[in-house]
Amino acid sequence: MKKQLKRQLTIAVLTVGCAASSHVFARDTIGTYAIDPALKSDAGKVSDDVALYFAGQKHPGVAKSFGEVATNKKTNAFGKTDEVACQHVFLSAVLALQERARKEGGNAVINIKSNYKNEVRESATEFTCGAGAMVAGVALKGDIVTLKK
Repeated sequence: MKKQLKRQLTIAVLTVGCAASSHVFARDTIGTYAIDPALKSDAGKVSDDVALYFAGQKHPGVAKSFGEVATNKKTNAFGKTDEVACQHVFLSAVLALQERARKEGGNAVINIKSNYKNEVRESATEFTCGAGAMVAGVALKGDIVTLKK
């Protein structure tokens, strides 16, 4: 009887411990981070052959529009600060937009907005990122265009 009680107590403690730790790993902190330092966080990564214009930034006239595209990127955030993980995944999202523009024949992505969990946020200076204990994510959308020269 004593053995059975000890076993049940052990199982109860483990169950409570697992339940408590799942909340730690389920963290999803949504924050805003500066665009400019993120773009410069890995020098040479972002190419200048496809121009980037965030919401509200002035740009040359549009010669041709290819429509709106979206990207949703995730990265391993384990052992990284939220800022470092978010900058890394932001770069990944921006590179995906540039690659899509090249593929479509565009030379710019304009009106770039954050779209994390389908909540659109327009800013020329900040992007939205969700960071947890294991994963960070950035979702962006923008219009692929060819700008007038």
